This record gives sequence, C-alpha cells and structure tokens, in this order.
Amino acid sequence: MARFVYRMQSILDLKYKTEGQAKTEFGIARRALDDEEERLQALYERKNRYFEDGRRMRESQALPVRDIMQNDEFLTRMDEMIEAQILAVKRAEAVVEEKREILTREMQERQMQERLRERAYEEYLQEEKAQEMKELDERSSFVYGNRT
Repeated sequence: MARFVYRMQSILDLKYKTEGQAKTEFGIARRALDDEEERLQALYERKNRYFEDGRRMRESQALPVRDIMQNDEFLTRMDEMIEAQILAVKRAEAVVEEKREILTREMQERQMQERLRERAYEEYLQEEKAQEMKELDERSSFVYGNRT
C-alpha cells in the first residue's frame, strides 16, 4: 500500500504557522488592552481617593483653603488623565479587534486547507480500495482460470 502524500502540505504547514503568529499577536494586543484598562481603573481609584480627601477637608472645622484648592486641581488633572486613558483604551480595543479579525481569517483559511487535505485523503483511500479490489479480482480470476 502506497503512502499518502498531500500535494499542498507546505501550504497547510504555512497556514498553521501564520495562525500561530496571529494567535501570538492577538494575545499581545489583548494583554496591552488589559494593561490599559488596569491603568484606567487605577486612575479612577486615585480620583476617588482625591475626592474623599477633598470631602473630608471640607467637613473639617479648619478650612485649609490652599489644600482644598490643590485638591480641586488634582481632581481636574485626574479628569484629564482619565479622558486620555479612555482614548488609550479605545485605541487598544481597536487593535485587539483588528487582531481578532486577522486571527479569525487565518483560522478559517487553515480549516479550509484541512478540509481539502481530508478530502484528498478520502479520495486516496477510495482509490486504494478500488486498486485492492481490482487486484483481488485479478487474483481470483487467475486462480479460477488455472483450475479449469
């Protein structure tokens, strides 16, 4: 029985490789997005601490005006930083979506090549089966012909 050789195995191997690269790039983009989201969350937490500090200062008996003004300035800057970080998160989300689309396309192409390989293998098996049947028929005809 001959060995099955897929003519386009090199293409299938290339598809596996490009899919692996796409998975890696998607993972990197996803980690970058997670980092940006963590930074945004840290900024929100920091703003909340400044807000609570300002509330406590306003509730205290002695009003350190300079501290209150400084706290207000911190809150304003935090809002600016949060807006900038929201944009960074949106950019990271766009990159992740782009990498996801690339990965999906690469996976579909690899699956298509795998299906082609499976069809070729099934055809090979059917051809081998037909060849074996032909050889069996020839043997039995030869054996029957020699007996008579």
